[in-house]
Amino acid sequence: MKILNRKISKNKEPFIIAEISANHNKSIKRTLKLIREAKKVGADAIKLQTYNADSMTLNSKNKYFLIDDKKSLWNKKKLYDLYKEASLPYSWYKDIFEEAKKNNIICFSTPFDENAVDFLQKFNVPAYKIASFENNHLPLLERVISKKKPIIISLGATNKKEIDFLYKFLLKRKFYKFAFLQCTSSYPAKVEDSNIKTILDLRKRYKIEIGLSDHTPGIGAAIASISYGATIIEKHFTLDKNAGGFDDIFSMNPDEFRLLIKETKNAWKSLGKISYDLSLDEKRHKVFKRSIFVSKDIKKNEKFTSQNIKIVRPSFGLSPSLYKEIIGKKSTQNLKFGFPLKKNHYKKLK
Repeated sequence: MKILNRKISKNKEPFIIAEISANHNKSIKRTLKLIREAKKVGADAIKLQTYNADSMTLNSKNKYFLIDDKKSLWNKKKLYDLYKEASLPYSWYKDIFEEAKKNNIICFSTPFDENAVDFLQKFNVPAYKIASFENNHLPLLERVISKKKPIIISLGATNKKEIDFLYKFLLKRKFYKFAFLQCTSSYPAKVEDSNIKTILDLRKRYKIEIGLSDHTPGIGAAIASISYGATIIEKHFTLDKNAGGFDDIFSMNPDEFRLLIKETKNAWKSLGKISYDLSLDEKRHKVFKRSIFVSKDIKKNEKFTSQNIKIVRPSFGLSPSLYKEIIGKKSTQNLKFGFPLKKNHYKKLK
């Protein structure tokens, strides 16, 4: 899979997406700074969310449109009001894409309705993201597919049957430029609910690029995902976790995001290849393995015992595997304390 000139595969460092989401806090100045900071910390891309309240829900006060969940950050909020406040004004997009281009960072978005897809096309977005709660919105998927750009699809709140349906839906339309993201749709998500091993199973089942959309605190889940084949990492990004925005509290600030990028790349590098060869550094340090040394002066024809030879570091002497074979045999010459034992120093008993 490729977004612009950036190839996404297990043979490349993970593709890191800084999700701005609602962290713009209704400030274009803050939004443009988020783009600059994302570039500074080393993110490959920034991602927006494109919608308005009317395209997301109904402006209704009845119980169906109120969040009734004491564990939710948005408990008792009316959905319409929430989306109205969190949405990114469409009038900012020109400045946002210009800022991204100026900073040489990939910029794309998650559209939440068909009109949003068409709006984003004006800016020639290099890819589209489909949110977990939208991956069953078939008219939206149809519209995105029609643009023939790569699609990244989150799988939060989606069971195996639904994932199978989604996969077949894309293939039936002869569309193959897509990736799935393992995701736990809680805000914030518990680390123990991440189920990172699912990434490996998704890769085996669907033979496509698989990544992680991570809402957990910290970087542990993201790092773990690399060892199971994740090639895309998406994390919410903010300037200040205490700024009062909708997503600030479970987002990463620049210092945290910088660490995320550093350690996920280190995790990827550490995977290496299947190899039993020693690295150059290992070869240099192999000298510190153990071997057999003379631990007490030994005279010619004197027998080797546990009192006059010893398995110690470094490795200039004979292998410790020969220790039992040597015990009881006679020395062929006088040997001094602290010298490595060699094969010509002993003779086999007749």
